[in-house]
Amino acid sequence: MAITASGRTRIFSGVQPTGHLTLGNYLGAVRRWAQEDQHRAEALFCVVDLHALTVEHDPARVRRLSRQAATLLLASGLDPELCTVFVQSHVDEHLRLSYLMECTASDGEMRRMIQYREKAAAQQARGGSVRLSLLTYPALMAADILAYGTHEVPVGEDQAQHVELTRDLAERFNQRYGTTFVVPRTTLPAVAARVMDLQEPTSKMGKSHARTAGVISLLDEPEVVRKKVLRAVTDAERDVVYAPEQRPGVANLLNVLAACSGGDPGRLAEEYDSYGALKKDVAEAVVETLRPVRERHAELAADPSYVDGVLRHGAERARALARPRVDAAFEAVGLLPAG
Repeated sequence: MAITASGRTRIFSGVQPTGHLTLGNYLGAVRRWAQEDQHRAEALFCVVDLHALTVEHDPARVRRLSRQAATLLLASGLDPELCTVFVQSHVDEHLRLSYLMECTASDGEMRRMIQYREKAAAQQARGGSVRLSLLTYPALMAADILAYGTHEVPVGEDQAQHVELTRDLAERFNQRYGTTFVVPRTTLPAVAARVMDLQEPTSKMGKSHARTAGVISLLDEPEVVRKKVLRAVTDAERDVVYAPEQRPGVANLLNVLAACSGGDPGRLAEEYDSYGALKKDVAEAVVETLRPVRERHAELAADPSYVDGVLRHGAERARALARPRVDAAFEAVGLLPAG
């Protein structure tokens, strides 16, 4: 696989400001970005605010959650001296390349995306209309990734299909117009790649859930975290067994405990003979895992000028990386270069 001129692998990933970042976001992605990815690669991490516009939204809330998400990324350990942290809408190259990706993709490919089908059905069930941007969202995601010559995309399992589409679009564009893009690959964390809702353990713990009883936000107070974990849905059986298909509630708790403690969920199950003891240990493990994030967030939120500076410099760095490749893509498809 090709690497950058600096001799390092380049990675890109992002978070949507559609709700408060959750324990699932942290354990499934953000923690690894901070502990591993920014140290081993040339890494870019983005608040993908344009993606939040694909459904009905409150502009003030999107703006507020975008700032909160950026602050939480920094609070989680992303170091602007080691990686690039920025906001998607601050770099025009994302939108420029998105149109070329729409011209490369097919209508059928877009409509086969599982997230589109699920979200479109949910919108229609509520009596709302489905925005065109919800259908074309994967083209923008492909642009996010391909603009930077990304080699690896660390994402959760729910986004893996979109990265596969990105690979297809990169290969198709290169075949039609000449080699322009690096073909990226998905990287998934080994444990807790998909933390589930504590009340609906067959559904992902999502930022935009209307019901939050099963969702742990990174900024939840310790007592709130404990209450949510202790009320988590388990199973009718009383023994603690790690069986994700048959016992999703217990398996989810064991996955969370394993991700927080560094253990193996199957082996951890052998240490418990009651749900109560398991829930108590999961609650404390989550509280302690999130404590430094909450404390650092409070410090950063008190100094918004620092966060603004990080985002401004991050956008400048991202723009400098993306523009030459996007300009080359515009030329490759036959567009006249700007004077």
